[in-house]
Amino acid sequence: MYHFSYFKEKDKQAVLDFMEEHPFAFMTGSFLSGAQVATQIPILLEERDGELFLQGHIMRNTDHHKAWMENPNALLVFSGPSCYVSASWYSNPQIGSTWNYISVHVAGRVNFMTGDELVAFMRKLTLKFEKNNAQSPTFYDNLPDDYLSKMMSAIVGFEVKAEAMDNVFKLSQNRDEKSYSHIISKLQEAGGSSALIASEMIKRKAALFPESAHSSIASKK
Repeated sequence: MYHFSYFKEKDKQAVLDFMEEHPFAFMTGSFLSGAQVATQIPILLEERDGELFLQGHIMRNTDHHKAWMENPNALLVFSGPSCYVSASWYSNPQIGSTWNYISVHVAGRVNFMTGDELVAFMRKLTLKFEKNNAQSPTFYDNLPDDYLSKMMSAIVGFEVKAEAMDNVFKLSQNRDEKSYSHIISKLQEAGGSSALIASEMIKRKAALFPESAHSSIASKK
């Protein structure tokens, strides 16, 4: 994790919103031997009594299932858009170029769900991604019993209590205002992930350069 204070998002809700918007997390762990495992899965967030829990499901009897049964320590990484940032866009281009990105890391221990807990989770999961449409044919309660009996026996649900969280919102916060604005312009021109990073930078521009924001407001009066 990249540890620079100016690349840290201090607004907890902004971090949670990011995780909700990018729920397909990269989850890693290891056997006690040290052999690594990893998988990518959709994650649901649940807050209880002021604590954050991450819920998901994986295939039963796979390497990652066996590893987390042996060693429950896990790390989940939530990643968003990223893009190359050329130093040629800076006021002083005689330095290295870089990469802008957003990432949230959550560490905790895996606890496997009971059968009833897995059913409740699958209801929440399918309903969420079907945009709360309980009439959808793929909502858990609308799936055929013969399909569910096969599918549910092949998966296992889990929950991870967030014991440690960290983040990097690396969005050129260490650049001067002229460079910052030029980077935004270049990223907007590029489109795609670059434009998404530009939109995140725009959200933070007034807070980074409050004097300019104040002057702009005053000039409109």
